[in-house]
Amino acid sequence: MAVELCLLLLLLFCGSTISEVQPIYKPPPGTLDFGFVPAKTYDTGAYHEPGPIGILFKIVNAFLYLVQPNSFPQDLIRKLAQQKFGNTQGDYQKPENVVLTLQAIYYEIGFIVSAALGLLFILLLPLVGLCFCMCRCCDNCGGEMHQRQKKNADCQRSCFATFLFVASLIIRQVVGVLCAYAANQHLTNQVRGAKKLVNSNFKDLKIFLNDTPAQIDYLVSQYNTTKDKALSDLNNVGPLLGSRVQEQLGKEVHPALDAVLTMAGAIRETKEALENVSVSVEVLQEGTERLHANLTDAKMHLGNTLNDSACSAAQAASTCNIIRNSLNQLNINANFSGLPGVSSQLAKVNDVLKIDLSSLVQKGYAAFNDTPDLVVNQTRNILSDIKNVLESIGSNITTFAKTLPVQKILADLTIYLTQSEAYVQDYFPVVEQYDFYRWLGCLILCCMVVLILVFYYLGLLCGTCGYDKHASPTTRGCISNTGGNFLMAGVGFSFLFSWVLMIVVVLTFVTGGNVEKLVCEPFEDKTLFKVLDTPYLLNQHWKNYLSGILFKNPNINLTFEKVYSDCKENKGIYTSLQLEHLFNINEFLNISMYTEDVALKIEHIQINLSKIILLDEIGKENLLNFSSSGIEGINFAAYLTEINKSVTKVDLLSFANDLEARADQLPKGALENALKGHANNIRMIHNQQVVPLEQAMSTLNQSIRLLKRTSSELTVKVKNVISAVNAAQLLINNNASLVIVQETKKYMDTIVGYFEQYIEWVKESIAVEVAACKPIANVIDTAVDIFLCSYITDSVNTFWFGLGGSSIFLIPAIIFAVKLSKYYRRMDTEDVYDDVETIPMKTTENGNNGYHKEHLYGIHNPVFTR
Repeated sequence: MAVELCLLLLLLFCGSTISEVQPIYKPPPGTLDFGFVPAKTYDTGAYHEPGPIGILFKIVNAFLYLVQPNSFPQDLIRKLAQQKFGNTQGDYQKPENVVLTLQAIYYEIGFIVSAALGLLFILLLPLVGLCFCMCRCCDNCGGEMHQRQKKNADCQRSCFATFLFVASLIIRQVVGVLCAYAANQHLTNQVRGAKKLVNSNFKDLKIFLNDTPAQIDYLVSQYNTTKDKALSDLNNVGPLLGSRVQEQLGKEVHPALDAVLTMAGAIRETKEALENVSVSVEVLQEGTERLHANLTDAKMHLGNTLNDSACSAAQAASTCNIIRNSLNQLNINANFSGLPGVSSQLAKVNDVLKIDLSSLVQKGYAAFNDTPDLVVNQTRNILSDIKNVLESIGSNITTFAKTLPVQKILADLTIYLTQSEAYVQDYFPVVEQYDFYRWLGCLILCCMVVLILVFYYLGLLCGTCGYDKHASPTTRGCISNTGGNFLMAGVGFSFLFSWVLMIVVVLTFVTGGNVEKLVCEPFEDKTLFKVLDTPYLLNQHWKNYLSGILFKNPNINLTFEKVYSDCKENKGIYTSLQLEHLFNINEFLNISMYTEDVALKIEHIQINLSKIILLDEIGKENLLNFSSSGIEGINFAAYLTEINKSVTKVDLLSFANDLEARADQLPKGALENALKGHANNIRMIHNQQVVPLEQAMSTLNQSIRLLKRTSSELTVKVKNVISAVNAAQLLINNNASLVIVQETKKYMDTIVGYFEQYIEWVKESIAVEVAACKPIANVIDTAVDIFLCSYITDSVNTFWFGLGGSSIFLIPAIIFAVKLSKYYRRMDTEDVYDDVETIPMKTTENGNNGYHKEHLYGIHNPVFTR
């Protein structure tokens, strides 16, 4: 698969032009971790930083915007590309062709006008120079060696010198020679450094080709991660599938067994309660008889004391009568002798407890908890078959991957790439040699301007330094005269070289400016790709040219812009080129293709849980015997009636305290002491007999109430427990298959889910990481954005900008140089002025011709008669 990707990749891009860490796939939490697809770091940085000269590039681009402010003419380019001119003479006269021509002229009007001005410069400047030369030969245009004296001569000379210096300075530094020379040198430096960039692109392409097989092998090898996880789950089928089945069945089994276990506890509690009732009743019966006897004695002795003569006294009579009237309260209140016994019920419960029901329940629990082991034992053969299927799937994936001619195609592509690299390396010295010739030619052009500037600067230097304001024009010194001659030499070379310079400027301006506007700028904002993606543009029979070339199907929506953008984002070439139309990876990665056999094997899992016995018949019979033990026949009302009574009719402590208080009301003596002794005796009876009886009554009360609660609808409760056990047993014996099928389906989905994760990871990796095509975008960026635009076009545009500026400023320099040379060169004749008057006196010895001879006023002035 990846091999075909690489082949299509190079078919697309290697014909026109001969890098970054791959994105990392991070599995979500709780999923299989397939690790990182191996990826190398690409060296090429498809970005060029021009440095300080970038300021000049921006200035030139701003100037080009003034010349051509129109946006990229997409529609015009499409129409021109689709229109075929030149087949017949009449094609040019068709209305639609005339309109397109006018639109093209309108778009190029800035370049046309600028080029026309340049051509006008080329034609007129040599012609003007020729006329200027002929005029000077005829003593016109400053050719006459006579300087007329003016009052502001010094001011004019200074102005002309200043303007010439400024013009020369602009030519040389601001927009002139330095700008052109910097652009020329920058292009040469970039060409010399391009070899490293080209090698970096070739290196990245080799990494791209060499890394792809390793990435494919890694994807194939990660099937083992899926297989190992699936095998791990298969080896743990008991804890996984068995526990799931157990959990689902346990929703009914556990409550049933818990109810039986609760009933077993209730039986033990019933036995304890019956024993407590039997013991408590016996204790209460004996205790109340003894208490009755003791209270009778206490009442008799207290009555004897009250019959004493001391009670007859007036002070004690009333108190004794009150005490005597309260003696009837000293009697028992509850009578436990008539309560029925519970010995028969206790005997039956003891018979029930001879069978350990709790042990039977624990056996049921143990049998049910063996469900995972039963699942393991009953699925051993099927799981072995599933493991064999997993091994065969891995072998099929490996075999299928090996059937792809990856190594052969990659080897062929590597050979082709190596040959291309060798070809580039062989011809790179030729490129450097021709670049040297170009550099030398541009340097000569710059030297032409420099030669002119040298004459101007020498003229300014000699003229300024040799100028003597006291000397007359005919007596100027040699240095001043030489300065004027240098200026005129500069003028002459300006006329000789300027048109040559302008020819170069016009040609490079038209070429470089249009490349910048029609290639570089639309490439940067991707409008160039939109034009290339125009349906039926590159081939009138194909809607989409790229898909027509790759897949022979022009109806597939595959565009240059999308491919370039995807590669720029370092996506996989399978996604970028939509290679699913050539090799559909989804068919190879169809989940059913790998999981169908596994699912079929898992669906054949049959688990029989009928050997699980939750509660045998003995346990059930034991429960029935408990329900018929007769505890519901106990006369709970009789027990509760006596329990709710107090042991004595009066609280003995209160009676004793009251008796002692009344004794205190009597006079001190034997009667008082006797009554207090009876009070202490009553307290002792309460503490020693009443309190134990109350405790026994409390125990009896708790036991009777427990028995009452237990006996309430006991038969119904037992039947419900047995029904719940029978229902759970029925579920295990008959309906467990449905639960097993459901849980097996979930178990199968878990196993299949591992394959789905693997398939999705493979798809994601192929789309993003495998054969990531960033090197291809780097190659295009290197060829167009860096080489063509940043290296060549920007440098060429800056060169003509500087050279053109120098050529333009040669015109004012010529004018100022011609004007200024008059003030530096030695003249043949001059105007003479009177020392007193300012009116010129024009006399000669031959007549009134306006010139003064040399002997007049004693001035040495050689005169050349003409």
